[in-house]
Amino acid sequence: MMSETDFLDVASTAARKAGQILQDWAGRFSVSEKSPANLVTEADVASQTAVYEHIHSHFPDHRFLGEEDLNMGESDSPYRWIIDPLDGTSNYVHQFPYYCVSIALERDGELIAAAIFDPTRDDLYMASRGNGAYLNNKPIRTSAVDEVSRTFAVASLPIRAGIEDVAVQRFVKMLTIAQTVQRTGSAALNLANVACGHLDAFWASSLYPWDIAAGVLLIREAGGQVTQMDGSELILEKMSLLATNGTAIHKQLQRYLA
Repeated sequence: MMSETDFLDVASTAARKAGQILQDWAGRFSVSEKSPANLVTEADVASQTAVYEHIHSHFPDHRFLGEEDLNMGESDSPYRWIIDPLDGTSNYVHQFPYYCVSIALERDGELIAAAIFDPTRDDLYMASRGNGAYLNNKPIRTSAVDEVSRTFAVASLPIRAGIEDVAVQRFVKMLTIAQTVQRTGSAALNLANVACGHLDAFWASSLYPWDIAAGVLLIREAGGQVTQMDGSELILEKMSLLATNGTAIHKQLQRYLA
């Protein structure tokens, strides 16, 4: 019987393979418009193909959900791989080094394994249910910051959001409350950085399961907390997320972001 560690080994290898593909393609791909300002590249598709083929070769009966129109597998399988082959596409296109490959595995709807690989730094984040979270095989923990005024936070904003958008209004509001608020362009790496304590909080209202699945497990295994923005139980398919180090700032942010 396969264990979470076995699944993690496969996911980690797949993530590294995909990351190498991204680096090989960097600077020599063409760009097309999937939707306004939402860029997709040959590198994106090639990365997802590599991830799918590697995992499928080990687990041919598992289901798959990926950003680039990947939705396949045995309908009755309890296992589902959730893949973002290039999280931070705009950063990648502009050669800004903040992007990654994100892979998570669910069993009966519960996250059990995750790998996020940052090919620009050769950083591999890993977590499996009940076994903690790691960066390059070293245990990681969330930060101890417990006051919003000392919080280093990051937020995701919808593509081309106007000033009237509630997400933009939240962002501007928090600029006057938190110590630092930024927007980086890669939700998966934001979550990974919360897990290892470099960031204290991250929130979003415009993400998809493949953007967040792996990072959610990383944070939980590193001692943090992830919910919907109002504090209710996280549902991957709902575009509402609040991820923190798990201290008092979680409830504080719920009130400010309401």
